[in-house]
Amino acid sequence: MASFPDSVNENDIGKAKFIGELLVPVAPFDQKSGREAWTVAFAPNGSYFAWSQGHRIVRLIPWTKCLKNFSTGHSGEPTNAWSPRRSSLQNSSEGHQGIPETDEPREHTIDCGDIVWGLAFGSSVPEKQSRCVNIEWHRFKFGQDQLLLATGLNNGRIKIWDVYTGKLLLNLMDHTDIVRDLTFAPDGSLMLVSASRDKTLRVWDLKDDGNMVKVLRGHQNWVYCSAFSPDSSILCSVGAGKAVFLWNMDKLTLIRKLEGHHNDVVSCEFSPDGALLATASYDTRVIVWDHHTATVLLELGHLFPPPSPIFAGGANDRWVRSVSFCPDGLHIATITDDRRVRFWSIEERAPQAIASLSNGLCCASSAEGSVLAAGTRDGSVHFWECPRSVAGLQHICRMSLRRVMTTQQVEALAIPTPLRDYLAYKVI
Repeated sequence: MASFPDSVNENDIGKAKFIGELLVPVAPFDQKSGREAWTVAFAPNGSYFAWSQGHRIVRLIPWTKCLKNFSTGHSGEPTNAWSPRRSSLQNSSEGHQGIPETDEPREHTIDCGDIVWGLAFGSSVPEKQSRCVNIEWHRFKFGQDQLLLATGLNNGRIKIWDVYTGKLLLNLMDHTDIVRDLTFAPDGSLMLVSASRDKTLRVWDLKDDGNMVKVLRGHQNWVYCSAFSPDSSILCSVGAGKAVFLWNMDKLTLIRKLEGHHNDVVSCEFSPDGALLATASYDTRVIVWDHHTATVLLELGHLFPPPSPIFAGGANDRWVRSVSFCPDGLHIATITDDRRVRFWSIEERAPQAIASLSNGLCCASSAEGSVLAAGTRDGSVHFWECPRSVAGLQHICRMSLRRVMTTQQVEALAIPTPLRDYLAYKVI
């Protein structure tokens, strides 16, 4: 069994540029379970980076500060708080004993009270009103510059924090098992969806003081991950089963299930224009779907020759742990158990760049699209540059069009077939 097809020479694949890493000081009793960085997240406005660094702790760091110190490390001039190309959080905290500038974002260390499994940033748009229109008074009034962090815990609770102050705002209690994943609607409505091992997804309205709007049922086992489409109209959820669930978030009903994986599906993400959906599975594959038509457009394999459904449905050393679209819409990053990070182009079936990573668990792309962050079992986070390419005018126009048109609407256009197929991503 190989990690690449016979037609691909691993030595010919580019090496992803390593930027830096965030390390957690290790105590003797921390050697066992509980140290995993199960999730990493970038704020939608690019101001903060957060990750669960193990046990009960979430760390919030201004993203510009991260990049600045990584850059300093590359120049070979270490500072008191950072060593070249890496940071020790213990030292980093000591470097902030002085009084910070009032306008400078500050670091926060948040003790959530239990093991943290899920993280999500949410920002508010005042024009987006709560669905609960009959309530005239709310405990919280969210301004336009409000930035929240939701944390999903081992005890089934969800805690909502003010990112700028580090203060606890809400404590949501309804799940009966681990809250594995959280995601905010990107439209600024502060609609939050939680995915849990209690086999349900729950929809919360934070503008209605965190009241629960709906319980979405349908999964027969643990729910691992969920993701909103860019326009917030569709939710994808995946879990300990082979199906991919699509939900209508206006009606809060199930649209359809996508069938094609042979093992648990553990990660999902929509492309920036909402036209594509990528799902990662323990069956060693990432599938890129046209979710509007329920068709498979592309399969990214991580084991060759491709395993049989029986082998793919069992234990193997090529489980795909996480998938993330780069904001350019042209590249996809994957984390696998074969100790590699792969950067794929949707126009090719072989990785464009690779990097080594032991015990990777999760990944996320920065808001501006230049960096990929990956969390590991030891609580550390590693950063790489995403592949850089100048998108063609055709692709830019396609993304602009697909942000507002479904595949069915594209296929109804009176345009030449090659152009229609290109706009529908049938040519990847």
